Amino acid sequence: MQSSYISNMEEWKKGFSFSVPVQVRFSETDMFGHMNNTVPITYFEYARIEFLKHLGFMGKWMHGDSEAIPVVADIQCDYVKQVYFEEQLNIYVKIESIGNSSLDIHYLAMNKKEEMCFTGRGTIVQMNRVTGKSIRWNESQLERVEA
Repeated sequence: MQSSYISNMEEWKKGFSFSVPVQVRFSETDMFGHMNNTVPITYFEYARIEFLKHLGFMGKWMHGDSEAIPVVADIQCDYVKQVYFEEQLNIYVKIESIGNSSLDIHYLAMNKKEEMCFTGRGTIVQMNRVTGKSIRWNESQLERVEA
Protein backbone atom coordinates (compact mmCIF):
# COMPACT_ATOMS: atom_id res chain seq x y z
CA MET A 1 0.00 0.00 0.00
CA GLN A 2 1.33 3.41 -0.91
CA SER A 3 -0.27 6.67 0.17
CA SER A 4 -0.85 9.66 -2.09
CA TYR A 5 1.79 11.74 -0.26
CA ILE A 6 4.51 9.15 -0.99
CA SER A 7 5.76 9.05 -4.57
CA ASN A 8 8.73 6.71 -4.04
CA MET A 9 8.56 4.61 -0.88
CA GLU A 10 12.26 3.74 -0.64
CA GLU A 11 13.38 7.34 -1.20
CA TRP A 12 10.74 8.60 1.21
CA LYS A 13 11.91 6.20 3.95
CA LYS A 14 15.54 7.30 3.49
CA GLY A 15 14.58 10.87 4.42
CA PHE A 16 13.91 10.01 8.08
CA SER A 17 16.68 10.47 10.62
CA PHE A 18 14.80 11.31 13.86
CA SER A 19 12.69 8.79 15.79
CA VAL A 20 11.26 8.09 19.22
CA PRO A 21 10.50 4.66 20.69
CA VAL A 22 7.04 3.74 21.98
CA GLN A 23 5.55 0.57 23.41
CA VAL A 24 1.86 -0.17 22.91
CA ARG A 25 0.13 -0.02 26.30
CA PHE A 26 -2.81 -2.19 27.31
CA SER A 27 -5.07 0.89 27.47
CA GLU A 28 -4.29 1.56 23.79
CA THR A 29 -5.70 -1.77 22.61
CA ASP A 30 -9.19 -3.06 21.93
CA MET A 31 -10.77 -6.33 23.06
CA PHE A 32 -8.91 -8.16 20.29
CA GLY A 33 -5.54 -7.04 21.67
CA HIS A 34 -4.59 -4.85 18.76
CA MET A 35 -3.88 -1.15 18.87
CA ASN A 36 -6.94 1.11 18.58
CA ASN A 37 -7.06 3.10 15.34
CA THR A 38 -6.91 6.44 17.20
CA VAL A 39 -3.56 5.75 18.89
CA PRO A 40 -1.23 6.53 15.96
CA ILE A 41 -2.36 10.17 16.07
CA THR A 42 -1.20 10.30 19.71
CA TYR A 43 2.12 8.72 18.73
CA PHE A 44 2.48 11.28 15.92
CA GLU A 45 1.93 14.07 18.45
CA TYR A 46 4.56 12.65 20.79
CA ALA A 47 7.11 12.22 17.98
CA ARG A 48 6.34 15.68 16.56
CA ILE A 49 6.82 17.41 19.91
CA GLU A 50 10.09 15.58 20.59
CA PHE A 51 11.28 16.46 17.08
CA LEU A 52 10.33 20.14 17.49
CA LYS A 53 12.11 20.19 20.87
CA HIS A 54 15.16 18.72 19.12
CA LEU A 55 14.99 21.60 16.61
CA GLY A 56 14.72 24.15 19.44
CA PHE A 57 11.15 25.28 18.69
CA MET A 58 9.18 24.17 21.73
CA GLY A 59 11.06 26.30 24.28
CA LYS A 60 10.00 29.56 22.67
CA TRP A 61 6.45 28.40 21.97
CA MET A 62 5.96 27.20 25.55
CA HIS A 63 6.78 30.55 27.15
CA GLY A 64 3.57 32.20 28.26
CA ASP A 65 4.71 35.52 26.81
CA SER A 66 5.30 34.13 23.29
CA GLU A 67 2.73 35.31 20.77
CA ALA A 68 3.41 32.29 18.53
CA ILE A 69 1.98 28.80 19.03
CA PRO A 70 1.95 25.71 16.81
CA VAL A 71 -1.48 24.52 15.65
CA VAL A 72 -2.25 21.26 13.86
CA ALA A 73 -4.12 22.18 10.68
CA ASP A 74 -4.63 18.63 9.41
CA ILE A 75 -3.51 15.10 10.17
CA GLN A 76 -3.70 11.83 8.25
CA CYS A 77 -2.85 8.24 9.10
CA ASP A 78 -2.62 5.25 6.78
CA TYR A 79 -2.65 1.82 8.39
CA VAL A 80 -0.38 -0.81 6.85
CA LYS A 81 -0.04 -3.59 9.43
CA GLN A 82 -1.85 -4.49 12.64
CA VAL A 83 -0.03 -3.62 15.85
CA TYR A 84 -0.53 -5.44 19.15
CA PHE A 85 -0.23 -4.93 22.92
CA GLU A 86 3.37 -4.57 24.12
CA GLU A 87 4.72 -4.26 20.59
CA GLN A 88 7.66 -1.88 20.40
CA LEU A 89 7.68 0.70 17.63
CA ASN A 90 9.91 3.48 16.42
CA ILE A 91 7.97 6.54 15.29
CA TYR A 92 9.99 8.47 12.72
CA VAL A 93 9.26 12.10 11.90
CA LYS A 94 10.59 14.53 9.30
CA ILE A 95 9.73 17.82 7.68
CA GLU A 96 8.69 17.14 4.12
CA SER A 97 8.15 20.76 3.06
CA ILE A 98 8.20 24.27 4.49
CA GLY A 99 5.60 26.94 3.81
CA ASN A 100 5.58 30.61 4.82
CA SER A 101 4.15 29.76 8.26
CA SER A 102 3.57 26.00 7.98
CA LEU A 103 5.41 22.71 8.01
CA ASP A 104 4.25 19.55 6.24
CA ILE A 105 5.40 16.80 8.60
CA HIS A 106 5.58 13.11 7.67
CA TYR A 107 5.57 10.09 9.96
CA LEU A 108 6.61 6.44 9.70
CA ALA A 109 6.06 3.70 12.30
CA MET A 110 8.31 0.66 12.16
CA ASN A 111 8.25 -2.39 14.43
CA LYS A 112 11.28 -4.26 15.77
CA LYS A 113 11.30 -6.48 12.65
CA GLU A 114 11.72 -3.30 10.55
CA GLU A 115 8.20 -3.76 9.14
CA MET A 116 6.19 -0.66 8.29
CA CYS A 117 3.08 -0.52 10.49
CA PHE A 118 1.55 2.86 9.60
CA THR A 119 2.44 6.13 7.93
CA GLY A 120 1.09 9.63 8.19
CA ARG A 121 1.39 13.26 7.40
CA GLY A 122 0.09 16.50 8.80
CA THR A 123 0.45 20.25 8.62
CA ILE A 124 1.27 22.48 11.53
CA VAL A 125 0.93 26.24 11.31
CA GLN A 126 2.66 28.81 13.50
CA MET A 127 -0.13 31.11 14.66
CA ASN A 128 -0.61 34.18 16.81
CA ARG A 129 -2.27 32.99 20.03
CA VAL A 130 -4.39 36.17 20.27
CA THR A 131 -5.41 36.93 16.67
CA GLY A 132 -5.45 33.37 15.31
CA LYS A 133 -3.57 34.56 12.22
CA SER A 134 -0.54 32.75 10.87
CA ILE A 135 2.97 34.04 11.65
CA ARG A 136 5.73 33.69 9.06
CA TRP A 137 8.84 31.73 10.00
CA ASN A 138 11.74 34.01 10.88
CA GLU A 139 15.29 33.49 9.57
CA SER A 140 16.44 31.67 12.72
CA GLN A 141 13.54 29.22 12.51
CA LEU A 142 14.11 28.61 8.79
CA GLU A 143 17.78 27.89 9.43
CA ARG A 144 16.84 25.27 12.04
CA VAL A 145 14.33 23.43 9.84
CA GLU A 146 16.48 23.57 6.73
CA ALA A 147 19.46 22.13 8.63
